[in-house]
Amino acid sequence: MQFEVWAPQADRMTLHSEGATHAMERDPEHPGWWTADAEASDGTRYGFAVDDGPVRPDPRSRRQPDGPDGPSAVVDHGRYAWRVPWEGRGLPGAVLYELHVGTYTPEGTLDAAAERLGHLAELGVTHVELMPLCPFPGTHGWGYEGVSLWAVHEPYGGPEALKRFVDAAHDLGLGVVLDVVHNHLGPSGNYLPVFGPYFTERHHTPWGAAVNLDAPGSDEVRAYFLGSALAWLRDYRLDGLRLDAVHALRDTRACHFLEELSTAVDALGAEVGRPLFLIAESDLNDPRLVTPRAEGGIGLHAQWNDDFHHTLHTILTGESQGYYADFARAGLAGLAKTLTGGYFHDGTYSSFRGRSHGRPLDRTRVSAHRLLGYTQTHDQVGNRAQGDRLSATLSPGLLACAAALTLTGPFTPMLFMGEEWAAGTPWQFFTDHTDPELAEAVRRGRRREFAEHGWAEEDVPDPQDPATRDRSCLDWSEPSVEPHARMLAWYRDLIALRRTHPDLSDPDLSDVKVAYDEDARWFGFRRGDVRVALNLGKEPAAIPLGTAEARILVAWAPVNPPGPDGLLTLPPESCVVLTVP
Repeated sequence: MQFEVWAPQADRMTLHSEGATHAMERDPEHPGWWTADAEASDGTRYGFAVDDGPVRPDPRSRRQPDGPDGPSAVVDHGRYAWRVPWEGRGLPGAVLYELHVGTYTPEGTLDAAAERLGHLAELGVTHVELMPLCPFPGTHGWGYEGVSLWAVHEPYGGPEALKRFVDAAHDLGLGVVLDVVHNHLGPSGNYLPVFGPYFTERHHTPWGAAVNLDAPGSDEVRAYFLGSALAWLRDYRLDGLRLDAVHALRDTRACHFLEELSTAVDALGAEVGRPLFLIAESDLNDPRLVTPRAEGGIGLHAQWNDDFHHTLHTILTGESQGYYADFARAGLAGLAKTLTGGYFHDGTYSSFRGRSHGRPLDRTRVSAHRLLGYTQTHDQVGNRAQGDRLSATLSPGLLACAAALTLTGPFTPMLFMGEEWAAGTPWQFFTDHTDPELAEAVRRGRRREFAEHGWAEEDVPDPQDPATRDRSCLDWSEPSVEPHARMLAWYRDLIALRRTHPDLSDPDLSDVKVAYDEDARWFGFRRGDVRVALNLGKEPAAIPLGTAEARILVAWAPVNPPGPDGLLTLPPESCVVLTVP
């Protein structure tokens, strides 16, 4: 077997494999690359030494059986016999479900999560979006400090477990999306700088020096990230990738890395004969990100839309701190703007940033399905001091209203695990750093962050305490008992409506019509023949539907059809979906 590694600044490279050493040779046809031949098969342990230094894992390691600091292992992807023929499942018409493997079940493994996929098929979602799976220190963590971008975290089950999970999901008709982190690695277990200029001081991010996408040596660095992305889609038969914080991918080249990535993914999709897609997390509010390349855009297939979350969150909770301030001031008008225009900040002044922000979205060029809408995510829950979900503070009626807005609105809906039954468990920030100094720094930093907002130190969970992770695991006894069972049935009904009523999958944002009364706290919108009405207030609301012929499809609370005057009387904190014959 030939081993290869990119180390352009090394004078000597040595392959260490199963107790033997092999001097590596420069590849004359590929500058900076070194190669060596050695006997190897699936599971063979190996590593590389740069200039007689310590043995380090392969930057392109397919498996880290002993964690980020241990040797790499050879993976023969051809050994796995795929059970399920899969033609793919694209993004238009999708309902996504964000899932963290380590807390979806108490066991915290891919195999245990696969056993619960039947719940998601019955719920009606179309795709499972897995939070990052790359190796990270310890056993439990969010996964955003991973390394070895081709490998699967061993405590989750490693490469074979991911293939079994994907097979099980595809067998139920569920697509699988993976959250990948290209904007930073580590810090623990990140040995890339030993091998080459993977990072550059030319740009800086919240994590330090930026990934090198445009400085000397960046051709191979870009190829490193491109290769990793394509490997997940090809070797594990994934349907899409979610790209973490793409605004931190600093690139001044004429062809941005993301454009190069979207081109490569589309080409791979054509090669394998199934739809593949990329979903970006971005706070830029720049529609060029999701505008097709043929029309001058970057060509990503979708992005998370935090503006929808922020407008809805402030209306439901009354919170107005930090970046919520502008959304809280806008009230229902902000929600109306976001539902019809995609972004709230589309060139408007952002008080949080102290400048104008965003750019208008051209509704004739960007379909609504390219924006993901959600009321909760791992970020929006886990980055709260106590990891409290909306279900900890909102009434069931308001939770039902939030679900109705998300699942009947124009954007591609995404749910956060447990949301569908108003889970009573929190989802907190937890880590398992094996470096004591790093562990203490994370603990102090977390508590310092929230102390600035008035939280007592003892009220902020210790990320390193195993109990913090344990509290965050879903309680699978909840979905079958009240009040959780009623909420779960409501989510199932709404998802079924989205699947059976074409108007709810219409990607045309310009066809969304809204009406609201800020004082009476009611909000309504129309999508074709479907009407959605919400009463967010504590008193009954009379909502003018403009027709007396509307038929109720689903309602959270008992409600009569509209009267002859077209008025619909809606109970407090409730919602209804209707259709006009």
